[in-house]
Formats: sequence, structure tokens, C-alpha cells
Amino acid sequence: MTSAIVLVSGGLDSCVAAAIAAARGEVAFLHLNYRQRTEGRELQAFGAIADHYRVQRRLVVDVSFLQQIGGSSLIDPGLPVPEGETEGVPSTYVPFRNANLLGIGVAWAEVLGADRVYIGAHEEESQYPDCRAGFFAAYNQMIALGTRPGSGIRVETPLIALDKGAIVRRGAELGAPLHLTWSCYQREDRACGRCHSCRLRLEGFARAGLTDPIPYC
Repeated sequence: MTSAIVLVSGGLDSCVAAAIAAARGEVAFLHLNYRQRTEGRELQAFGAIADHYRVQRRLVVDVSFLQQIGGSSLIDPGLPVPEGETEGVPSTYVPFRNANLLGIGVAWAEVLGADRVYIGAHEEESQYPDCRAGFFAAYNQMIALGTRPGSGIRVETPLIALDKGAIVRRGAELGAPLHLTWSCYQREDRACGRCHSCRLRLEGFARAGLTDPIPYC
């Protein structure tokens, strides 16, 4: 029986969360396409990670309504992706994205009889409001009220208190296929090395004393 749903974007954090979940039991992988700039490359990474863990149950869902809503440089080509430090919530924040994605994960968990939904969010270095521990605690309260009695479904955030260096080290310890992941916000051939996601990733590998295995410009 499937014990957990894992939200797998194809990025570094979700890959490590998947490694943690897979070590605890059989998992199903969920991927969401929302017309982000690197949608095709992220989907490719999702498939490769799912193949690595031999995941049988996979679900890819189109949530392109997020692009229709707009408000983020990840989904609006008219807004530039910031490459330097930013104050406050950066333009790459997709409004209330995690709430929407988790809702799909919880619904699928009810159908499959799974009692956990894993997400690779981490609060330590994130400026996104929907990556905070308090947000997930409140979400779990909503799940308890909005699912069948006795479902026992909870969102798990095993990386929430880790910085990127610790996440990379944890992934290496678990043998997670970090070489299959993709983090760049802007490019699909070689990572730009300049966007916020690339810079955090590079800093994480440096802190862990490891070399990032993906190609950069």
C-alpha cells in the first residue's frame, strides 16, 4: 500500500524529501506543471528521479491556472527573474502556490489511502511565506477538518529547519540522485548560475564540501 505522496518538482529539495520518504515505505510521486519557465526541464528531472526510485504510481497535473492568475516572474515572461539579492518576498514567489499543490496531494492521498504528503520546503533560507513552519502547521489543521474522519493525513516537511548545505549533505548521505535534479529558474540547457535558486544551490554544495554535478553556463 502507498504510504506517502511526495511532491516532486524535479529540484534538489524535493529530491532529498523523496529520498527520505522512500526510505520509510512505498511512495507515489506527484508533479505539477504551471507554465513555469523551465517546465519541460523540471518534468524531465521528475521522470528521471521517479525512474531512479522505481516509483510505479506517478501523477502529473496541469495547474496552468496559476499562470492565468499571474503575479510571479516564474510564470510571467514580462517580469524579469532577479539575479541579485532582494529584500522582502521576491518576484519569483508564485502566490499561494504551495497551498494549491498540497491540496492536490492531499486529495490524491485520500484516494490512495496514504497518510503522508511530503514536500521539500525549508524555512531557513526561504523568503516565501508558504514555506514557513507555521503555514504547514495551519495546513495540517485544515486537512484534519476537511478530509474523511480517520484519514490521518498530514503534510511532512523533513527539511523545514535545514539550510541548503545541510540539505545537500542529507541527500548525499541517503544516496539521493542529486545529479538528476534541476534548480535553475531561467534556463533548461545549462543552469544560469545567477538566479536566486542557482546561487542557493551552489552555496549549498560548497558548504557541504561537494561539487555540484549539473552543468552551468
